[in-house]
Amino acid sequence: MDSKELSKQEYTARINRVMDYIGQNIEQQIDLAVMAQVASFSPYHFHRIFTAMVGETPNNFVSRIRLEKAAQLLTDNLKSTVSDIAFQCGFINASSFSRAFKTYFGLTTKEFREQEKAIYTKNGVRYSKNCKAVSKIGKHPQQVNDQFCSVEFNQIIIMNTKIEIKQMPELNLIYCRHMGAFNMIGQAYEKLFRWAVPRGLVTPETKTVTVYRDDPSITAIEKVRQDASIIVKEDVKVEGEIGKSTIPSGKYAVGHFEIKETEFEEAWNTMCSWLTESGYQPADNPTYEYYHNNYSEDIEHRFIVDICIPVKPL
Repeated sequence: MDSKELSKQEYTARINRVMDYIGQNIEQQIDLAVMAQVASFSPYHFHRIFTAMVGETPNNFVSRIRLEKAAQLLTDNLKSTVSDIAFQCGFINASSFSRAFKTYFGLTTKEFREQEKAIYTKNGVRYSKNCKAVSKIGKHPQQVNDQFCSVEFNQIIIMNTKIEIKQMPELNLIYCRHMGAFNMIGQAYEKLFRWAVPRGLVTPETKTVTVYRDDPSITAIEKVRQDASIIVKEDVKVEGEIGKSTIPSGKYAVGHFEIKETEFEEAWNTMCSWLTESGYQPADNPTYEYYHNNYSEDIEHRFIVDICIPVKPL
């Protein structure tokens, strides 16, 4: 590997560390100096490097992550007050939070909470339980006439599968991060395995996990972070684009699916539909997919996968 590629990987690793730090400390005040220290750069160089690699300034990134986290909480935690959510997401007071939220989403926090929640996805259009096209990040919903909506809604397949509440164990992971369209995460898995195989970290028993760091119903798809991961039993010294993370143990809604690559949308629709009638709401741990097989070795090219959504009682 040449020095240029090594440098790129090291820079990526440092930026990923900053992103992880922000996610783990969202309720704290995080300024440029703190982020630069985490990345081991001077503030001046960190600002330029982060902006070039991520496509937004460090402060804009922090603000966006705070607001999108707040949007999740407004939707999923109806008993929490706006002030509680503001402080939980690192805003100084409810007034500054409300102004920033209205600027970013185009809706007040009250209006955002009152709009119908997106439950299903079909061909990139998000629908509520009542088959209403739902806007994303304050944008106008796609215009769908009643007849078209009825046809689309009938094609949102709800799969017949077992979904149960389980206490899931802590997972120690090494990962390669992908940002963007879901169907491109294979590139991150290729990088991960190229690094892990020579180091003896991949065996026939090794399980892969895709961890979702953002909610695609809120975050623009080009900014959705997904971690292509494998489970490791011991602490691993990582380098370059390979990072490490821990998924805490907790209570999850777990749906077991045996599906083809084109059926993940239906599987997630099934999970989201079940959740609305379960008596549970999403909790704060990351959502992930736990793969039981290597689909390329399956005669039918199926993914045998558990979709795991962290939950807590309503």
